[in-house]
Amino acid sequence: MALLDTEEKQLTFKFVYCGPPLAGKSSNLRRLQELVDDKNRGRLVTLNGSGDRTLFFDLLPLFFRVSGLSVRIKVYTVPGQPAHRMTRRAVLRGVDGIVFVADSDPAHHADNTQSFDELRDNLKIVGSSLQEVALVTQFNKRDLPGALRSRAFAKEAVKLACAETGKGVLDTFLELAGAVWSKFHQSRDANGLDTLSEDVSREDFVRALCVHIHPQPIDL
Repeated sequence: MALLDTEEKQLTFKFVYCGPPLAGKSSNLRRLQELVDDKNRGRLVTLNGSGDRTLFFDLLPLFFRVSGLSVRIKVYTVPGQPAHRMTRRAVLRGVDGIVFVADSDPAHHADNTQSFDELRDNLKIVGSSLQEVALVTQFNKRDLPGALRSRAFAKEAVKLACAETGKGVLDTFLELAGAVWSKFHQSRDANGLDTLSEDVSREDFVRALCVHIHPQPIDL
């Protein structure tokens, strides 16, 4: 899970965007990259296969400070194609928070369900569970006629988005960041973080992140 260097006061989180093929996982990361000042983010690493589908993963590291802590967030996507199941499993190791990007096209309802079931199974295999990680479900492609929204697997926080235009992308990311911090902060005693972050609330954490992402104040 989260990596903490108490001597350096450095904290590293891992976020992963999962979902069926072509649901918009990589589009989310591209929009996030556009929002973040280049001084506060690393290079977006993308490996593509044929048809511009993500073959391995996208990685977007973000860097910021809050209450004396240096925070790094590594943001990944994973390929949705069935052939890359082992890759998805590998990238999920040590994950702190997950955005499940669901395709709002009614024709892909079965793909959403299958992908979510596999996510649950893969987490168990890598020694985690949906109860241990923060989870946000994003229903992407809301611009489609008859856009689908199913609660069959979306029992946690739900966000609506159109990643191609950027609508809902930041909202989804901030929701996940807050949820991850809440889970981590609850276990700060076990992680030896109590003396470093006991005064940092979920709202404080998200606001500090916003300073490095969005130039205008955001109402939380």
